[in-house]
Amino acid sequence: MCSSHPRGRAALGRHPGLSAATCIRIQGDGTASARQESEPCGGTSHGEIAMSATGSVGEMGGQRATARVVLIAAAAALGGFLFGMDTAVINGAVDAVRAGFGLGAGEIGFAVSCALLGSALGAWYAGPLADRYGRVRTMQVAAVLLAVSALGSGLVHGVWDLVLWRLIGGTGVGVASVIAPAYIAEVSPAAIRGRLGSMQQLAIVLGIFAALLSDAWLAGAAGGAEHKLWLGLEAWRWMFLAAVVPALVYGTLVLGVPESPRYLVARGRLDEAKAVLRQVLGMDDDLALEAKLADIGHSLRIEYRPRLADLRGKSAGLLPVVWVGIALSVFQQFVGINVIFYYSSTLWHSVGFSEADAFSITVVTSIVNVLITLVAIALVDRIGRKPLLVIGSAGMTVTLALMAWCFSQATGSGAALVLPHGVGIVALVAANAYVVCFGVSWGPVVWVLLGEMFPNSIRAIALAVAAAAQWLANFAITSSFPALSELGLSFAYGLYAAFALLSLVFVLTAVRETRGMELEEMRG
Repeated sequence: MCSSHPRGRAALGRHPGLSAATCIRIQGDGTASARQESEPCGGTSHGEIAMSATGSVGEMGGQRATARVVLIAAAAALGGFLFGMDTAVINGAVDAVRAGFGLGAGEIGFAVSCALLGSALGAWYAGPLADRYGRVRTMQVAAVLLAVSALGSGLVHGVWDLVLWRLIGGTGVGVASVIAPAYIAEVSPAAIRGRLGSMQQLAIVLGIFAALLSDAWLAGAAGGAEHKLWLGLEAWRWMFLAAVVPALVYGTLVLGVPESPRYLVARGRLDEAKAVLRQVLGMDDDLALEAKLADIGHSLRIEYRPRLADLRGKSAGLLPVVWVGIALSVFQQFVGINVIFYYSSTLWHSVGFSEADAFSITVVTSIVNVLITLVAIALVDRIGRKPLLVIGSAGMTVTLALMAWCFSQATGSGAALVLPHGVGIVALVAANAYVVCFGVSWGPVVWVLLGEMFPNSIRAIALAVAAAAQWLANFAITSSFPALSELGLSFAYGLYAAFALLSLVFVLTAVRETRGMELEEMRG
């Protein structure tokens, strides 16, 4: 019989659909057996070795990275591509929309950022939807919302129409932002989970790059974003319509990915879970499969469908790990990264660059973001999550402070604001160095951590809460930037530099390393 100690048995918790406990027994001669029992495993007998339910037997089965798991992760991460494209496409349309609808600073700020309110809503409900209907079905819902939003946004007749469609698209983005990292983490081997999880951020920055590149090309083809291009529609409308195609591709691809084995175990569909583990992780050993199923089931506890009440703790009402997740999300936005990707064309245009040059600078910045994300993917499983966050926070503090100094040297005001020639070059270098610091750290690493840091039993709902906090923080930063910039760009970037410094202190004191840990080992 197996040991009754929690780390000495591989037993499924009592969930609906899980009527028996799976006991894994290792004999003294090295042979192993698995059996189903109606009661938890008892103590060890002579000649038997109890194996830990948290990974020892499962590791004997040889989880390995297969081409299939990489392709599945890539398909799921395409939601991140749409995430990046949907949020960044507004960059090239800001000035044209503002002029076309006669909007003030507050109105254009809300029109740009309203999608983030939808994202917070989508992120909030994504967890419950995923736990009830499955990860794959929820990704399909996100694809439909994004496709409908892209079509509607391109055909609007007024600013409030645009707000409505961007709210719908934002909801799809919020859903995708929660489900993709959670799903990728749940189907990935621990040894490469960080790299596969980073595919979400790579997809996001590729989506941003695609949006900014298409914005620049469409504006150039029409002679300006406000000029008509095809079918009597202005170029800025085609910027939104371009997102319909990847949304349809995403919806088609996720039809072919398997359901998460952890969701299947929670629903009592053990044979299906076993088949997914065998196909995706290359686990051919029956003993290892039974042990992995036992591991997953044991970690899910009795309440396999998490509720908000499960997040409660003694630390100001929430579990400490939930507060850490929320703080990671908020700091990722409060360092101001999305100001670069939502307003950069307007920003550079406002300090003396031509519209064409402003678009070109924005595209170059997005290329830098893509390349540095590839570096982050190579590093995240080698040197760990926490060291990358520390490096990124320190670098962002310096570069943002330098940008604040550069803008303090500007002369003129409003549309006539001009940077001295030498200072303008320094500002450009500092802005791209800032993107490098963010792209190698807080961009991909936060999504990796959010996908893996929570215990299995609360992962979906905790990730939903953290992602909702992220979108609300994004909304606060994005909607406030036009007003802050009127107070002074130096003040705005100085504020972001202060938040970067606070993020450094937070990482050093509150974030723990998760590199190499199995999801079943995560604790609240």
